[in-house]
Amino acid sequence: MARRPTIKDIARQAGVSESAVSFALNDRPGVSQDTRARIRRVAEELGWQPNSAARALSGERSGAVGLVLARPAHTLGVESFFLQLVSGIQEVLSAARTALLFQVVEDIDAECALYRRWWAERRVDGVLVVDPRMRDPRPALLGELGLPAVTIGEPEPEPEPEPEPAGGSSPAPEVPGSAVVSSVRADDAGAMAQVLDHLHGLGHRRIVHIAGLPGLAHTVRRMDSLRTEAARRGLGPDQVRSVVTDYSDAEGAAATRRVLAEPQPPTALVYDNDVMAVAGSAVAAELGIPVPGRLSVVAWDDSALCRVTHPRLTALVRDTAGFGRLAAEELLAVLAGGPPGVRISEQPRLEPRESTAPPPAHTES
Repeated sequence: MARRPTIKDIARQAGVSESAVSFALNDRPGVSQDTRARIRRVAEELGWQPNSAARALSGERSGAVGLVLARPAHTLGVESFFLQLVSGIQEVLSAARTALLFQVVEDIDAECALYRRWWAERRVDGVLVVDPRMRDPRPALLGELGLPAVTIGEPEPEPEPEPEPAGGSSPAPEVPGSAVVSSVRADDAGAMAQVLDHLHGLGHRRIVHIAGLPGLAHTVRRMDSLRTEAARRGLGPDQVRSVVTDYSDAEGAAATRRVLAEPQPPTALVYDNDVMAVAGSAVAAELGIPVPGRLSVVAWDDSALCRVTHPRLTALVRDTAGFGRLAAEELLAVLAGGPPGVRISEQPRLEPRESTAPPPAHTES
């Protein structure tokens, strides 16, 4: 195995002291510009890279950011959302030569414990926080630790009685301690309005939303938005409602089977991800319920699955990789000394395809 080049190797080849190499590579005064340039050229020729652990122990940045997923592991292997999100994050971090430290844990307590360990070991400079929860303990913890963070998918705040500050930029959420907490937000309420507009316009009056994990803020936001949009169209909870799952194909299929066995089954189903939508369509086919002849299906997230299944699924199209890029850019900006703030992702749009159509006339009479 080839030995990694050291500062001593650079000093020997450049004909300078080891302290001069340290000054040059860490942008500190003490060497001339010509000497600094020569040292850096030699370091590049030798393939030298800084030791992140040593830099962390010296109080410098680690050159890494963290991302933790506290979800059942079996729900991650087939869901396209996180693959696209991480691809966008990695695109930005790679260009900035920043590493992504990724870990899956069993629950939110384990996630908080991991943040404490990372902070104590100086493993990361900041973290990207996903799946905001109702009564989420993580912002307060990050505040106590002083660990910069960007929350991905944070809900819109409740309207404040005071006017917002002038200047056009939104302030970051306040948390205890000294952490810098920014957020990247998605308009789930607007997306749900598009879905209800489409289905109600086709004539559907019995709609069930097959939702995700009940403790997640975006699940609650989508369920609340569904009720609001239904009431706006004169539809009550006996006609339009949500049922929760763990996002897996198995629970999506089981929920579909239950609601389709009801005396007054829905004529349209809205699934919180593509995998559940495909599984639900398969259940309908097994039960002899044609899509979209007797049942319309909408997927919250578009993917290749939605476009290759038959019939092709109507879905919400959004730039999930762009969502990840936005979050990574915000965290890098904060780590560079910029002010924390709020960024809004691109508005999703509904793409009608072959899985939605007017319900049979007798079902909504």
